[in-house]
Amino acid sequence: MEIRSLTPDYAVAPQITAEDVPALKAAGFTRVICNRPDEEVTPDLQSAAIRAAVEAAGMEWVDNPISGSGMTPQNISAQRKALADAKGPVFAYCRSGTRSTIAWALSQAGLKPTEMLIAAAARGGYDLNPFRERIEALAKS
Repeated sequence: MEIRSLTPDYAVAPQITAEDVPALKAAGFTRVICNRPDEEVTPDLQSAAIRAAVEAAGMEWVDNPISGSGMTPQNISAQRKALADAKGPVFAYCRSGTRSTIAWALSQAGLKPTEMLIAAAARGGYDLNPFRERIEALAKS
């Protein structure tokens, strides 16, 4: 598992397994967000299997699947709420970490400067420059 920290309180990664959960707990994460729809993975990687391991480890679980066809306003709102309600560092995953990074940036539009969001994503290996206009538009709304 490759954890990519975007901020001290938010990190992303590609798909995890139940066996990765103890390492997330040891790293100090208190909440796990699944941004990967079940139809993309085998049953052992679906949200129910990972959720069971996360909750057994004493962490909170948020299911916010984002389809490859696009992010909805509901996804952005759910990601924002999951981050705002967290009682410690949050870890999110999807197929590659990209959707979790985009969801984070869009959910933080208006709360954090656009340049900070894009730079944090870049440090994690994700290019959000194509989303700059959308982030800025959300910041104004």
